[in-house]
Amino acid sequence: MIRVRGLVKTFGNTVALQDVDLDVAEGEFLTVVGANGAGKTTLIRVLATLSRSTAGEVRIGGLDPARDAITIRRRIGVVSHQPLLYGDLSAVENLTFYGRMYDVPALPCRIGELLDLVGLSARRNDAVRTFSQGMRQRLAIARAFLHDPAILLLDEPFSGLDQQATAMLGQMLGNPGPGRERTVVVTTHDLERGLGMGDRLAVLARGQIVYQACRDELDLARLRAIYQSVSTL
Repeated sequence: MIRVRGLVKTFGNTVALQDVDLDVAEGEFLTVVGANGAGKTTLIRVLATLSRSTAGEVRIGGLDPARDAITIRRRIGVVSHQPLLYGDLSAVENLTFYGRMYDVPALPCRIGELLDLVGLSARRNDAVRTFSQGMRQRLAIARAFLHDPAILLLDEPFSGLDQQATAMLGQMLGNPGPGRERTVVVTTHDLERGLGMGDRLAVLARGQIVYQACRDELDLARLRAIYQSVSTL
């Protein structure tokens, strides 16, 4: 579903990603763990077609982001550091705007369902600029799930969420729906949180994948030692 080979992303003389190789199979849940500045956000932005790679090959569902960005965007849901919401619009108006872009069927029902799920029904008609950071993050999560995407790309999605909302997101990620597989890539700086979710875990440090393994093959002592060493660089 996601294939990355020799991915390089630079910003001037700064190398954000260097020779990244990554495969995420259809229906697989990959957790990417890394300290601040490791390149997690850049990786998600490249996969989400929000930033172009400098070199290397990226394929999302077999498509090339450089040529097929619009088609790819219809198949993915993204939560990033920017909530991608309009502050002067209400929660319902924001989701209606995005839902029409994606031709979401039975849109009012879908919006109501998601607002209930993320705990924002009571604020459905309030302007997003009046929301707290946590509430904006909840609405961004609803936006990402709105069109029932085959691929979810979530960059530090638990940031700003309280315990209840964190549990809600965990449940949403673990329940793609009857007969449906969803491919998920989540980034986090929290190793212990990363250990608690997903099928496979990768450690990103200084723009490179320095460790990855399936959940049942994790060497926890080695993993913690590696993460501690790269987090102090």
